[in-house]
Amino acid sequence: MNQLLGVSSDGEDLLSLALHIEEGLPVEAIDHLVAIVAPGNISLKYRFLPKPTLARRKKSAKKILTSEEGNKLARVAKVMRFALEIYGDIEKARTFLMKPHIMLGNRIPLEIVLATGPGADSVINILGRAAYGGGV
Repeated sequence: MNQLLGVSSDGEDLLSLALHIEEGLPVEAIDHLVAIVAPGNISLKYRFLPKPTLARRKKSAKKILTSEEGNKLARVAKVMRFALEIYGDIEKARTFLMKPHIMLGNRIPLEIVLATGPGADSVINILGRAAYGGGV
């Protein structure tokens, strides 16, 4: 997940990511993840931070996200990483995240992931079903 966020680390373990989030992920992690998940969708980055707040953060001395903002970003990265593992193709993973899904009440998986942690868990469960023959 660290790679999806553009964060360098010694490993891809969750503890490393947790420490990065606690210290404050760099604001650039938003642009990095959005370029992978939905290239060309400029408005997606404002789902993580409102436009004025993002502009202020980019101009600030520290240029970091709060832990709450970092958690939201990590949620999306976690789901995207799992979708990439399941589909083995970035375009198929993107399509899954952007297309309404019947098992989510015809809501868009990415919207569910952005809303809450349990929503992200629901999307991961659907992906898991696909991985183990339960269908998507």
